[in-house]
Amino acid sequence: MSRIAYFRVSTRDQSIEAQRAVLGGSFDREFSDERVSGATLAADRPGFSAMLEYVREGDTLCVAAVDRLGRDALDVQKNVHALIGKGVVVDVRGIGPIAKGVGELVVAVLAQIAQMERDRILERCDAGRAAAKASLAERGTTHRGKKSLGRQPIVNPKDVAQWRIANRASISDTARHFDISASTVKRASRLHK
Repeated sequence: MSRIAYFRVSTRDQSIEAQRAVLGGSFDREFSDERVSGATLAADRPGFSAMLEYVREGDTLCVAAVDRLGRDALDVQKNVHALIGKGVVVDVRGIGPIAKGVGELVVAVLAQIAQMERDRILERCDAGRAAAKASLAERGTTHRGKKSLGRQPIVNPKDVAQWRIANRASISDTARHFDISASTVKRASRLHK
């Protein structure tokens, strides 16, 4: 019987340390996926997949939140059902150990609530993008006063292409000169042939 932890964080500014602290205690084994989107099916995440192969009957899997167990409500339910089917106790912080029957029902409800929240976030993002596009078309700036929807280029692509041609420079030399990526140089070169 092992006590196992699984952590997932999506962005660079997040850390699994926060989830580890919330779960507390020590673990016999830890699995994690860092900078892996929550939109990725859990079985397609390297850490989650390795954890699924590792766990055995009698093990306890600890997670900080139910949404760590899958991409959406169906994925969460599928994974919880598979883990319980293997004889693994799934211990979700704030819920406790999940067993067959009522425990699976609780997870299904919580997974649906998490899915609804993700859908609401997407709707708000889409509405914000639509408002920004409309304002940009009407006034030349977004509703937040920005001059474009994307981030501003570090350097003018035309300058990159012209410097590369004038100096007969390679892509890597050009990238070093402007302190940009090779793909940015390639994109600038294609745009300004």
